[in-house]
Amino acid sequence: MKVKNILGERFKERAYDIESQNLMTRGGYMKQVGNGIYSLFMPAKRIQNKIEQILREEMDAIDGQEVLFPVVMPATLWQSSGRFDSIGRELLRFKDRSGADMVLGMTHEEAAVQLAMNVAGTYQKYPFMIYQIQTKFRDEPRARGGLIRVREFTMKDAYSFHTSQEDLEKYYERAYRAYERIYARAGVPEVLAVKSDSGMMGGKVSHEFMLLTDIGEDTIVTCPECGFRANMEACDAITENTADAELLPLTEVFTGEAKTIEDVGEMLHMSSEKSCKAVVYQRNEDDSYVLVFCRGDREINETKLTNYLKAEIHPAQDLTNANLAAGNIGPVGLETKATVLFDRSLVGATNLVCGANREEYHFTGFTPARDLPENTVYFDLCKAVAGGVCPGCGKHSLKISRGIEVGNIFQLGKRYTEAMGMTYDSENGERKNPIMGCYGIGVGRLIASVCEAHHDDYGPIWPITIAPWQVQICALRIDDENVRAAADKLYEELEKAGAEVLYDDRAVSAGVMFSDADLLAAPVRVVISPKTLQRGCFELAARDKSFREDISAEGACEAVLAKIRELTEAVNAKVPERL
Repeated sequence: MKVKNILGERFKERAYDIESQNLMTRGGYMKQVGNGIYSLFMPAKRIQNKIEQILREEMDAIDGQEVLFPVVMPATLWQSSGRFDSIGRELLRFKDRSGADMVLGMTHEEAAVQLAMNVAGTYQKYPFMIYQIQTKFRDEPRARGGLIRVREFTMKDAYSFHTSQEDLEKYYERAYRAYERIYARAGVPEVLAVKSDSGMMGGKVSHEFMLLTDIGEDTIVTCPECGFRANMEACDAITENTADAELLPLTEVFTGEAKTIEDVGEMLHMSSEKSCKAVVYQRNEDDSYVLVFCRGDREINETKLTNYLKAEIHPAQDLTNANLAAGNIGPVGLETKATVLFDRSLVGATNLVCGANREEYHFTGFTPARDLPENTVYFDLCKAVAGGVCPGCGKHSLKISRGIEVGNIFQLGKRYTEAMGMTYDSENGERKNPIMGCYGIGVGRLIASVCEAHHDDYGPIWPITIAPWQVQICALRIDDENVRAAADKLYEELEKAGAEVLYDDRAVSAGVMFSDADLLAAPVRVVISPKTLQRGCFELAARDKSFREDISAEGACEAVLAKIRELTEAVNAKVPERL
């Protein structure tokens, strides 16, 4: 391929703040069509093809059968699982010309069950896994970052079916390892698997694969001491309270206009960890109130709260009808119709400051074990904190990082097969529901994430296994007959040898040529110029600047192919063995 024939423009001006979006726009990889919707130019499509090939190879290696589900599905399919009504506006609903309700697929659990239903009616058909690489649409309200968070996207999703939990768990381990291999083969072995919340997918066991980066939207909790890893949404929050030597009496004190934890603490000379905080939410469905009490220095984990309530929530907008004294809410003497919950960060705490449930007053000396009913139940409803207690090893060693989710796997159980009535005949003739697993990877997001992980100020640094081209020939002074002849010859030899070659034979300055080469980012670069030919050689260099050397003009093809093999072997050396 010649650079002059590639559709798309490359330019120097910074386009966006997020580097993957900035560099892939400047490099002519993609073009925005609408909010969260992109067209891909040839370089990005070549990367996508390579990632899809890796996905196919790894899914086939764990006995996957590639299928294809429809993008458009009748609403009845989603109604049978209960998700047509339970999922919000992210699911795009519409009517066809006959007035039938339809949906655009944002995920395909229902389609997978529908495909397998009635054709896997006996235990002898199990286990099996089906997968697809397909376009999906999620009406994402927060599309951002180019391909990192989009509305239309390409995804590999796989669904396994089993007759026992034990069999699912064994397969889940194989899929987990296949995912580790996928990321290593794509050149990002640093991707971490973390315990996660299953969310709308259902199921009890799930993992997300995260690439740590400051621009990530997910919060990751890790422990360098024992290797514990979890998404903040799914991480147990452990709080240790040391009881004071003397328990103070519960005393009402005047605090006037002081309402916040900070203002009350400053007035009473108390730290936030010696306070009890009230946080008020409302259920989306009926605006009923939910009141959560926790230690003053902790934050409520809204995902945990949503999962406990089995209802979507939002921060309370108006307390007029709640019978609550905003800024002075406390658990002692509380009279309210709100659902009241206590976080376990209060367990063992003593002598706290809390609201007195009347304007301008707080209590001091609040000790939950003494001042709350004996049957009070405490729940894990808060976020873990940096330096907090690790759920794995018990040390105060937790670290908080940001990350991009580049894949997920779930043990779904019977969530969908029971709801949709999928059954099979067991060995003893009983009708049973299969147990499912689900395994997804967003292709476009993985492309952008690799760019986030591997770039410099000049452009992406693609790993050779997914780079759009393996090598680029830069012919400086193409008007020189010797340069033209040498570059043409090497181009023909490399193409004949099966290398993926990009050839820049434009009559442009060296600065423009190298700038474009940095953006197109072939891992290996060969520079041919009158100066190199005077020395009887070409310049062989790496996009990541890890090497630069002169190679013989006569042996250039073999030298380039050897370097491609070397870089490929370096990536593959980090790929773990299959299970």
